[in-house]
Amino acid sequence: MTSIGPLPIRPLLVIAAFVIAWLIARWLAKRQTSTERYKLAGSMLYNSLLVGLLTARLAHIAQWHEAYLSAPMSIVAIGDGGFLWWVGVLAGLAFMYWRTMQQRDVRKAALTGAAVGLVVWLVATAAVETAQRQAAPLPNLELLSLEGQATALHSLKGKPIVLNLWASWCPPCRREMPAFVQAQKQFPNASFVMINQGESPEQVVRFLQAQGLNLSHVLLDPNSSSMKTLGARGLPSTYFFDAQGQLVYAHVGELTLGAISSILSSRVEHAVLQPKAPTHHAPQ
Repeated sequence: MTSIGPLPIRPLLVIAAFVIAWLIARWLAKRQTSTERYKLAGSMLYNSLLVGLLTARLAHIAQWHEAYLSAPMSIVAIGDGGFLWWVGVLAGLAFMYWRTMQQRDVRKAALTGAAVGLVVWLVATAAVETAQRQAAPLPNLELLSLEGQATALHSLKGKPIVLNLWASWCPPCRREMPAFVQAQKQFPNASFVMINQGESPEQVVRFLQAQGLNLSHVLLDPNSSSMKTLGARGLPSTYFFDAQGQLVYAHVGELTLGAISSILSSRVEHAVLQPKAPTHHAPQ
């Protein structure tokens, strides 16, 4: 499962866990104090969440700074899922503890709510990850090359595969294409397969040429059968398979180079980042 309707599931899990934590914190604080101060527990939780999310995002950007600095606008593209979660959790809890040092009447309620919300989020995330790993392996779809030749997706098995479903009329698809061009250079031992949904070869070629995009594997899916097979609810949708064809991660929405690099490096075995060639300066 990658989404609920058109909405990516991972942000929804964060929202659901926060709501549970907020309700528990306010309920506990209301039992412990007879004043309106119980509302501070909910506000504290909200502020801590913001601090945690911001810190997690900045930590992720710092880790993949070269990728983000190569396209500065990608820094604010938080839909790519690029967060270093453990850093954010620690930052959020530390902020909450610090802010409640002078407000001990709400500290216990806020921390308890945060702990429950964190457990809910971890369990739900683990369940989603498990469900994805137990999903069907790389489907053996019969697709078409830009020249109109039949191409079996299974013919690309043997090394990690990044499978992206896209269309030229889809704005986030268009925005993320340069990131995939860069990623296929940085991860030469992975296959990047861009499966167009429902457009003619002429439309696809015209779009690629107009945008100056040089992608190794562009395939056509005239009937959008790959969306049905993979259960995609929207475009773009990206699926990361290991060398054995097993799904290890899926993402709905726009991806950045930093997010692609992070997913491949941390989740896909044998997907190795190609080090940059050293720059040689001519002797003067």
